[in-house]
Amino acid sequence: MTPNLNRKQVGRLLGGVVLLATLVACLTVYQRTVYYPRTDDAEVFANFIGIAPEVSGPITHIYVSDNQWVKKGTLLFEIDPAPFLYAWQAAKSEQSTLEGQIRDLRRKIAAQRSAINSASAQINVSDASIRHSSAGINAAQAGVENARAGLVRAKADLVYVTSNLRRLEGLLKKQFVTVDQVQLAQTDVKNKEEAVLQAQSQLAYSEAQLFSAKAKLNESDAQYAQSQAKLDESVYNVSILDPLIEQRQKKVADIDTAAYNLSRCRIYAPFDARVTNLMISEGEYARAGKKVFTLIDTRKWWIIANFRESQVSYTKPGTRADVYVMSEPHVRYEGIVESVGYGVAPDSNLIDGLSDTLPDVRRTLNWVRLASRFPVRIRVLNPSSEQFRIGASATVVMSDKPHKAEQNKL
Repeated sequence: MTPNLNRKQVGRLLGGVVLLATLVACLTVYQRTVYYPRTDDAEVFANFIGIAPEVSGPITHIYVSDNQWVKKGTLLFEIDPAPFLYAWQAAKSEQSTLEGQIRDLRRKIAAQRSAINSASAQINVSDASIRHSSAGINAAQAGVENARAGLVRAKADLVYVTSNLRRLEGLLKKQFVTVDQVQLAQTDVKNKEEAVLQAQSQLAYSEAQLFSAKAKLNESDAQYAQSQAKLDESVYNVSILDPLIEQRQKKVADIDTAAYNLSRCRIYAPFDARVTNLMISEGEYARAGKKVFTLIDTRKWWIIANFRESQVSYTKPGTRADVYVMSEPHVRYEGIVESVGYGVAPDSNLIDGLSDTLPDVRRTLNWVRLASRFPVRIRVLNPSSEQFRIGASATVVMSDKPHKAEQNKL
């Protein structure tokens, strides 16, 4: 009886130990599951950009191959620079032409400054001459009028003395007057004829003076117009200098733009990266702004891990994480939680018509109400440049100890 009893006691003891061990294991698993959550719903992620030229043209050289790793500053490809070189040279030539025009015009203006002063003085002289000529014309016009009046008087006197002579000659035949009276009348007629001739000469002289005064006025007008034209030309040259100077800034901008476009014919890697999706060859016509291939930024890698909403509270920023990638499941990488998502696309089976700009984390079962999953962004501290690929599967195990460097930031 004693051996059997002992076996029963041992069995009960072993059963209690197994039960206790099972309970402890369950509690440990529960604690690890709740307080140290893990997920294999994770993918490797990195920043990437599409390489697109800023100028259009045929590709003359491609210096990289698909999936090649390149360092920052590596020449990726080159676009035919000839059109942009010609544009740059043309812009420089236009600037040189403009500067030559400005220099020539400045020399011309400097030479015409004395001409401007001379023209202004000549205008004043011509103006005074015009006024003097106008006064001379008025005086000559008055002289002509006086000469005409004198000629009229002289002709009237001549008519009078001629009539008197004829009357006396008739009376002389009848001896009513003496011969002396007739001779005296004949002398008066000659004197009056001479006076008429003098009056005609005076009229002709006055008319000549009037014609000369008018000609002088016309000459003064012509000199005034010529001087004014010289002054206007000089002022015009000065006025067109400012617009030429204002064109300098545009010409400089044209040169800078042409030089910038020429420099953009050679495309370099902006950071350490991996070339991917290279599907072109030399001779392809590249268009400005259109992507040629993709560069993956290999300087930083992240894991986007989808955790259940019940686990999100244990994945705060700064928490450490162990990361495993599918290609090397036995290699552990250190990670640090950077951020936790605050929104995902709602289930289309429950809510329709919402925007699809939120992360779309799919549920795996449709007939069971599953907890939503939120993306957690984990930065990998020691990534492998060979094993990390965008979209690669990963497993993440969270820790409750924040990273020291991140603790200082928090």
